[in-house]
Amino acid sequence: MRIVAGAFRGRRLAAPKDRRVRPTADRVREAWMSILQEALPGARVLDLYAGSGALGLEALSRGALRVDFVELNPASLAALQTNIESLGVAGRTGVHRGDALRFAERLAPGTYDVAFADPPYDRDDAARLVALFRSSPFARILAVEHAAPAEVGGDATRRYGDTAITFCYAP
Repeated sequence: MRIVAGAFRGRRLAAPKDRRVRPTADRVREAWMSILQEALPGARVLDLYAGSGALGLEALSRGALRVDFVELNPASLAALQTNIESLGVAGRTGVHRGDALRFAERLAPGTYDVAFADPPYDRDDAARLVALFRSSPFARILAVEHAAPAEVGGDATRRYGDTAITFCYAP
């Protein structure tokens, strides 16, 4: 796994030592970030279900101002901390250990500019997160990764093999 573009382009990222974790493929992350490229410079970013932090760190590499990461898995938190330290971005990040849905439920509308989420495919967290966003849009843009066949109710969806990214926009 590596940073695809920006200031940290080509830098390798540590992956969690947990076989249950499914990192976003580089090509999917590259497409995802290309879609959001104009929204990232100077943005306040939220990375829910952060895993290694690849999405949020890619956003920092592309000019985001700050990223808050939310993760519960200890192996993922260890990899995330390693990646933050190796890139030297601790001053531009916040790490929150906890459940991503519960964290998002406590957010006020407009807290972030861009929010990423890569929840486990075997639960309905993607659809639940979109529904939560619809009732209280905690960011200007929410982008959620999920299994391609799943319909989660967003504004636009892009499919990449068995993976899909659904985008939701605040009114």
